[in-house]
Amino acid sequence: MTNTTTPQIPARAAAPNGPAFADDLPEGFTQVVREVNGTLIHGVVGGSGEPLVLLHGWPQTWREWRYMLRPLADLGYTVVAPDLRGTGGSAVTEAGYDKENQARDVHELLQVLGLTGPVRMVGHDIGGMVAFSYARLYPEQVHKLALVDLAVPGYGLEEIMDPVSGGLFHFGLFMAPEAPELLFRGNEKAFLTWWFAKMAANSAAFPPEEIDTIAASLSGPDALRGGFEHYRTMLRDGRDNRAWGEAGGVLTMPVLAVGAEHSVGSYLARTLKPVVPGVEEAVIAGSGHYIPDEHPEALLALLAPFLA
Repeated sequence: MTNTTTPQIPARAAAPNGPAFADDLPEGFTQVVREVNGTLIHGVVGGSGEPLVLLHGWPQTWREWRYMLRPLADLGYTVVAPDLRGTGGSAVTEAGYDKENQARDVHELLQVLGLTGPVRMVGHDIGGMVAFSYARLYPEQVHKLALVDLAVPGYGLEEIMDPVSGGLFHFGLFMAPEAPELLFRGNEKAFLTWWFAKMAANSAAFPPEEIDTIAASLSGPDALRGGFEHYRTMLRDGRDNRAWGEAGGVLTMPVLAVGAEHSVGSYLARTLKPVVPGVEEAVIAGSGHYIPDEHPEALLALLAPFLA
């Protein structure tokens, strides 16, 4: 039985220098690397009970959830936080970055870990896109789904991607073959310093040492490409999602759409309603896009009762 009392977020420690795996693991968590779906996927696992999967966004790794791993495990879950294909400790592959295939990565990872029952799933940013695809591919295996500050391909993302109508420019840049790797190679720290200042409302969430850690995880052309490949499939992802919806697909499990006040806000819940008629909406005040870093306490307070 899960514990419905919201635990406290532990005190935040400074990020270590360089790409960190074991250095950041909370007590009771271990690293795993498994060969699944034709690639190697790295993740961290801890706790006991029903499975809870946390899927990170760009440009981060499983460490995005570092403040929430132990508190969520303390609620009575086996918490699994993988690095998406091509990021962190997971292998950079030539292809396979469409969100349906990445959902298969996660599905096979859970199987080889022996976590075969219905799962609770939380996805932020690109991790939320993978989580949405997982829920429509394996609906009977998803107990509850929480999507955190994103727009889903086919259901709202395309409007946000259009800079001509006021959308964000970076989607087109990151989708371009080779160009962003050439621009950012060697400039990862400078770019990320600018990026997080723009995208996060709580600037204290990304001190220089944290930016150093994220920049180190992106150093080298393969690491950069692994991140940008997630963007290069988004038009295909939108077509896949719309085809499912036009064929009558809907998500019937409980779905929580969490937006940040200074990012997507209520847009996520509103655009999902055609295919998630029962979607629950929440907006976290004072937060920018990176809610798990900026306001983990507020996010945990929302997730604890919803997941239970």
